[in-house]
Amino acid sequence: MGLTLPPDDPRNPKSKQKSNLADGRDSYDSTSSGELIQFFNRNVTPYPVEVGSPAFDLIPVEKQKDIMVNVARMHGHQEYNRIMELVTVLQRQADDVRKRLDITDLVHAAKYQFQIYHGQCYWLARDHRHGGTILVQTGPTEWATAKPDYYEYVCRVKWLGDYTWIEVDTNGESVLK
Repeated sequence: MGLTLPPDDPRNPKSKQKSNLADGRDSYDSTSSGELIQFFNRNVTPYPVEVGSPAFDLIPVEKQKDIMVNVARMHGHQEYNRIMELVTVLQRQADDVRKRLDITDLVHAAKYQFQIYHGQCYWLARDHRHGGTILVQTGPTEWATAKPDYYEYVCRVKWLGDYTWIEVDTNGESVLK
């Protein structure tokens, strides 16, 4: 035989005393299991618990997780590809700067006997007669007769305002794109 609760005990389902301390509009004691469940608040359950509440379907959690992971991966790949495009641009710019510095080193190592000016184009050539490199104003096709046999033209260069040199084409435009 079980314990018998006194009639004035709030845990006794037959008690006339009200045990709900919250006294809220949406909270009440429940006796659905045969015992008194104090302070049953229908607002704290994730699902409607009354007969008149709207119908609902359970959420397919695994399917929802799969969708979320796929969307996250898609956006992650898009962001990764965007960053890799930026890295490619930065790598190309770094390569261009490295080439400018290499050309600048070649020109500064070359010999010349004339005044150079910013924005002007010159030719960098190897002088096989005297050894080393030289900077000349006359290109391989600009000679009145023919270019000297001991000149080997390397490239056409232009002196920039930041004191670096850049390789240019015959029109004076940078070959770095």
